[in-house]
Amino acid sequence: MDILLNKVEELYKNTGCIHIFEHSLNVAQKAIELADLFQVERDTKNNVYIAALLHDIGGIYPNEKRIEIAKKFNIELVDEECVFPLIIHQKISKYLAQTIFNVQDTKILNSIECHTTLKSNYSIEDLIVFLADKIEWDQKGTPPYLDGLLIKLQSSLEEAALFYIDYLLEHGIKVMHPWLLEAKKDLESHILHKDFILMKK
Repeated sequence: MDILLNKVEELYKNTGCIHIFEHSLNVAQKAIELADLFQVERDTKNNVYIAALLHDIGGIYPNEKRIEIAKKFNIELVDEECVFPLIIHQKISKYLAQTIFNVQDTKILNSIECHTTLKSNYSIEDLIVFLADKIEWDQKGTPPYLDGLLIKLQSSLEEAALFYIDYLLEHGIKVMHPWLLEAKKDLESHILHKDFILMKK
């Protein structure tokens, strides 16, 4: 892990993006805390650490270059990403994790690729990295949704993720990314099913 950490830090230093490295360290630590809180297996814990450490490496490319970079790397984009290129960094991050850092584990790559939007058929790794990134956000101050998210987190990862998505939809989200909307449906279905099972007991 130390070798990976040093390589990630070197990349960010060489590209003048050390602030992203600091954010990524915070997200990786939070991902470990969430993994411990929900008592996941050791392999899952390792996966979320690696994914969190690499989740924003696509951020070394500025917004105005991301469509061009995605095309260069043969990354398929949806219309919403072209309208709001900030989101593209998650797909570029997956590509760089695979090609520069030789990450081949599908669960890690998927978690990197959807850390901003989440997506349908999410894994526990996806949920943990998604939420760790939202808790340890990369802006100044405290996230306005944080208190509510942490309350929901006491119930489950799914309820916390759904709370965040609903917050975005209620507070003027920039674009309606299809992955985000699909994830919302899956989260609602999972929570409804869980509540139904509890009612039957």
